[in-house]
Amino acid sequence: MRLLAVIMFALMTAACNQEQDVTGSTPICQMRNYSSYNPRDMSQCVNACKSCDHGNTLTCTTSCTLHGAR
Repeated sequence: MRLLAVIMFALMTAACNQEQDVTGSTPICQMRNYSSYNPRDMSQCVNACKSCDHGNTLTCTTSCTLHGAR
């Protein structure tokens, strides 16, 4: 009976994670839009953030600053 409960719990937990992993999709978008993308260039970083991550100027500027863009 305990084994059945453990198996049911494991199946329910595995079914809860339906999000798709998007890791790596942003660099592909940036490289597709900019032939020589430089994440340290503030204007390129903000423009890529807006177009690829659907951000706005404030959030993208903050993100780029935190990632070292100047």
